[in-house]
Amino acid sequence: MDHDPIHIGVIGGSGLYQMEGLEDMHEVRVTTPFGDPSDVLIAGRIEGVPVVFLPRHGRGHIHAPTEVPYRANIHALKQLGVEKIISISACGSLREHLHPGDIVVPNQLFDFTKNRPRSFFGEGLVAHISVAEPFCPALSTLLFNAVAAAGGTVHRGGTLITIEGPRFSTKSESLVYRQWGMDIIGMTAAPEAFLAREAGICYATMAHITDYDVWHESEEPVTVEMVVQVLHHNLGLAQQAIRLLVPRLVEGAADCVCAQTLDTALITAPESISAEALDRRRLLVGAYLL
Repeated sequence: MDHDPIHIGVIGGSGLYQMEGLEDMHEVRVTTPFGDPSDVLIAGRIEGVPVVFLPRHGRGHIHAPTEVPYRANIHALKQLGVEKIISISACGSLREHLHPGDIVVPNQLFDFTKNRPRSFFGEGLVAHISVAEPFCPALSTLLFNAVAAAGGTVHRGGTLITIEGPRFSTKSESLVYRQWGMDIIGMTAAPEAFLAREAGICYATMAHITDYDVWHESEEPVTVEMVVQVLHHNLGLAQQAIRLLVPRLVEGAADCVCAQTLDTALITAPESISAEALDRRRLLVGAYLL
């Protein structure tokens, strides 16, 4: 490793890092055993604290939700030394009280995707991680406080359902998700949050509500124009929240066990693990198997 570790990562839109207060900005190219990440990463400093930004869909939004190289993205951040990830994403509201323009910091996640690699493990090295609390509670609290301090209308808690996309929901699907108890709907949190947990990285989401999906009888169905309009309007708020949050993340250790996830998760007998399977996951399991 020929760079200083960067402990804070932000995954979001390609324009997020074009913010006031980000200094020493430079590109970082990373390759991983799981392929290349979505794009070149952008590193810099906020109040002297190193931080790295990763455009989830690539600059110019070239990757559909299913096509995002989630494993490569999380592994690339791990390679740089990231210990805490803030995810910025768009979502639809499935509840009357969650309005477009509001922000939700969810505490639960329902994976309804179908066609994505969901884990770093398998293929000769098996791990079963605990994700009863899929978002880091400590990091989520700090994120909630930062968004509130930045002046956002923010809600703490709620269940985010991740669908495959790239299409939006049918009305019947949207109504079923409401009946299931889902609060917001998006296309990227899974498997991103689960991969972060496998990598021992704290992960929290700043979910920007852009629409009411299609269930609301008095509102127009969601469109790309709606999503882009709200995200553009909230960009300054997201940037201000990050500026407030980053310095707070170095003030003390997070009160969580995210980094110890693999302590009780690895199940494959060491003597049964091939050199190839081990080498591909060396960064994740080296402390346990080497």
